[in-house]
Amino acid sequence: MRVKLEDVCERGSSNIKQSDIIKMSGNYPIYGASGLAGKVNFYHQEQPYVAVVKDGAGIGRTTLNPAKSSVIGTMQYLIPKKNVLPEYLFYVVSYMHLEKYYTGATIPHIYFKDYKNKEFNLDNIEKQLEIIDVLGRCKKVIEARKQELVELDSLTKARFVELFGDIRCNNKLPLVKLSEFVNIGSSKRIYANEYVDKGVPFYRSKEIRELGTGMKPSVELYIKQERYDEIKEKYGVPKKGDILIAAIGATIGYSWIVDTDTPFYYKDGNLIILSIKNNVNPIFLNYTMRILIEDFKNKDVAGSAQLALTIEKLEKMMVVNPDIKLQNQFADFVHQVNKSKFDTMTFAPIYAIINLYLHTYFYQGRR
Repeated sequence: MRVKLEDVCERGSSNIKQSDIIKMSGNYPIYGASGLAGKVNFYHQEQPYVAVVKDGAGIGRTTLNPAKSSVIGTMQYLIPKKNVLPEYLFYVVSYMHLEKYYTGATIPHIYFKDYKNKEFNLDNIEKQLEIIDVLGRCKKVIEARKQELVELDSLTKARFVELFGDIRCNNKLPLVKLSEFVNIGSSKRIYANEYVDKGVPFYRSKEIRELGTGMKPSVELYIKQERYDEIKEKYGVPKKGDILIAAIGATIGYSWIVDTDTPFYYKDGNLIILSIKNNVNPIFLNYTMRILIEDFKNKDVAGSAQLALTIEKLEKMMVVNPDIKLQNQFADFVHQVNKSKFDTMTFAPIYAIINLYLHTYFYQGRR
């Protein structure tokens, strides 16, 4: 049966601020754009529900939250009606990619009124359970493989420390400003009305996160080839060896070393580019930046509701400058670890199953 989103859920809102819960404690979880924000002594929702980030960074991100929990005010409740299971509603809304409905230039917003009429296929409860089971099993496989990736990453971390020590308090290696290694910049603004269905891929933090973990990006937005060519001629575009870093919100610090000549562009404000200009290995620098940005998140912006990594902050960062031979030695080790990752743990077949299910059961024109 073909239905609209508003036929299966009710909108709910929250006026809770992040600052309201800092000193609270309790047994009931409360969620924000980045996930669990804390535990409090109250809850707003008796049953499981879907939550959507409606303001600021991470806009459109969808989560399935448990019974007896709440969200802060930057999120929107989608409360399931009796004709839909919460898990089914979660998959439906996730596949809608609500971020494309945003308005506002400085602080983006999305409103229920803008996507409540989105249509999809509503199956009976028995069929919903079947679909949820298949997708749930796929997710379990993905989680198991992610744990294997964590263990391989531990090997990389150990090798880095063996070669360079703790770079945050290393007195043996020379320090230089990051700006001596790279040119730090951002993209030219692309407006929502410039998005097209086909063309040059347009990457945001989500795609950079996927690329940085070796996945094929699930591209959702494109710009015209003519627009890309114009930007390339006037301002330049990313090239092989450049590093793109997610600079805001929940994905801050995720990065990707550009490894292709295939045209793409990227979102202003969300991503910062490091264009290498001196004798430095991009793999070494990329790993160094992960450590420094994690340290930045923990120390400089602790308790902040809106994490943001600016060009100015990056320019002030000091990085170690070891001999290029050591940098290359570390890069060779990373190549070997990545080979193990990509040879044995590709997510592509699993995501193909998920996307097939989502497209076939939710959005093909079945009646």
